[in-house]
Amino acid sequence: MEQPPPSIHLPQHRQQGEPRPKTTSQTPNIPSYLTHDHKSAARRPSPTATMSIIQQHTASSLSDAWRTINIDALQEDSSVNFDTSTLHPPLPTTSDDEVRQINAQVRQLLRGGDTGGALRGCLEMPVYSGSDAAKEAHLQTVIEVLQSIKASDMTPMLQRIYGTPGGSECLDVLMKYLYKGMANTSSSGGSAPRTPTRVTPQQTGFSQVGSRPLAANESTGAAMSVLLSWHEKVVEVGGLGSIGRVMTDWRKV
Repeated sequence: MEQPPPSIHLPQHRQQGEPRPKTTSQTPNIPSYLTHDHKSAARRPSPTATMSIIQQHTASSLSDAWRTINIDALQEDSSVNFDTSTLHPPLPTTSDDEVRQINAQVRQLLRGGDTGGALRGCLEMPVYSGSDAAKEAHLQTVIEVLQSIKASDMTPMLQRIYGTPGGSECLDVLMKYLYKGMANTSSSGGSAPRTPTRVTPQQTGFSQVGSRPLAANESTGAAMSVLLSWHEKVVEVGGLGSIGRVMTDWRKV
């Protein structure tokens, strides 16, 4: 039995004004990461804009003003929230008149030739609490005593002081004044507000330290050499522990 030929559906022509028939088309299942979203691509910054943002962020991070929040103020035990001076017992204040009296007594011992007594006297009465002028004046007196002692007498004198009661404390005080003198000598090359330590050669082989203006042909290296020589002798007699005690002591000269 013969089968009828398959029917062929020819497209029908639309009449004028007749709406277009709706066609249903199946979209294949394409993964989302393979599709190209033109809207999201338009919102995405260009490589040039991204590099500009990175450069701006890097420049702001490298500046000194990058930190906008003081995190130290958020800690209860921070020094911002209370006065740290209340943690230490109060020290007796040394007035300017007392410092001048101490310095006069020390210079009197120097004129009498008692360099050991002069050194011991100024180290037993350090100026921990007082004005900056008083501390600076006592520093100049200590260095004046140091420059008047010969190099051959440095170690024996320190050994005698160290062997007496309170001698270790005296060497620690001397170390404090040595570091302060080094700081003043280092800052003398710039515009420092403090009075720098001045040095002039003298016949003892050391350099005399005073408060007179520094001459053009003098160098701060001479002052530093005097202080370093004493620093070496103090470490030799008292040991390296003196440096640690000075660095951790809250009492400053």
